[in-house]
Amino acid sequence: MVRRHERKWKKYLASRTWGAGNTKNRRNKGSRGGKGYAGSHKHRWLYIVTHEPEHFSGKGFSPILKARIRRKKHSIINVGDIAAIAAVGKLEKKEGTFQFEFKGKVLGGGKIDIPIVLKASEVSESAKKKIEEAGGKVILPSVENVEQ
Repeated sequence: MVRRHERKWKKYLASRTWGAGNTKNRRNKGSRGGKGYAGSHKHRWLYIVTHEPEHFSGKGFSPILKARIRRKKHSIINVGDIAAIAAVGKLEKKEGTFQFEFKGKVLGGGKIDIPIVLKASEVSESAKKKIEEAGGKVILPSVENVEQ
């Protein structure tokens, strides 16, 4: 005697909707749980874990991005801003020149016509040129002091 398992679809052969109720019920993506990877963290999680285990891996911060985040941003100031500070009278004056100390980079934006002695950690070429043309002086930290 041969026992045959009757196929599940066989019972729906004479039915119009195959047990889905109204014909509208199987339209669009909502009837199958969403479009694409919708529900991949919810009702399709077991499918993702078993068939595509690498789908959610490899995301997050890379070491390069972490280094960018940790990088210190130096403060900057333009030559024109230094001249404006000196014009207001907020800089001290020694031997006919204003003294200005800045921990950061000095850029060459703006105009300067006041002699200034500038001590800064970095100075752009254009800023150095403008300060020296105005009769000032640029003092940069020596390499030996920076390494210690």
